[in-house]
Amino acid sequence: MLIIFSGPPAAGKSTIARRLAPRLRAVWLRIDTLETPIMAAYGDDIADVGYRAAYGVAEDNLRLGHIVIADCVNDITITRDAWRAVAERAGTPAFELEVLCSDQDEHRRRVETRVVDVPGVSLPSWPAILARRAEPWTSPHLVIDTAGREIEDCVAQVMAALDEHSSVSRLPP
Repeated sequence: MLIIFSGPPAAGKSTIARRLAPRLRAVWLRIDTLETPIMAAYGDDIADVGYRAAYGVAEDNLRLGHIVIADCVNDITITRDAWRAVAERAGTPAFELEVLCSDQDEHRRRVETRVVDVPGVSLPSWPAILARRAEPWTSPHLVIDTAGREIEDCVAQVMAALDEHSSVSRLPP
C-alpha cells in the first residue's frame, strides 16, 4: 500500500509519518530528505526532481511488497495524480491523507519554533506558508487536523482509517 501524506509545512505530516512508519513496518519517503542534498548540489531551482526521485523509490519498494509512506506537501493536483499513478503501476492500493492545523496561532508557533532535523534543509517562513495556495482536492482522502491534539491521537486516527480502508493490519509497535 502507498500512504500519501499531504499538507502545509509544520502541520504535523512528518511527525505523524515518523511514528506511523515503524508501526506498519513501512518505508518512509520524506521529500525534504531527498530534495535537500539535490538542492545542495544543483541549487534551489530543481522543480520537481525530489518528487520524481521519490516516485521511483516508492514504486520500487511497493513492487517489493513494502508499505510506503510518502511524506510531502503534495498541494497540487499533478503531484497527487502522480502518486496515485505510482500505486496503480505497482498494483497496490493508495490511501491519501491531508494533515492540517486549523488553529492559525498554533500553526504559526510551530513554524517559528520547529527544529531542523534534516541537515541543510531550508524551512519556509510563516509568510511563505501563508502565500501558498493548495489546489482543491478531487479525490477522496482523510483529513487529520492536528490543532490541539496529541500526535498519538492523530496516529491512532490514521491507523483506524487504514484498518477500515484496507487489509493493512496493526503490527506491534
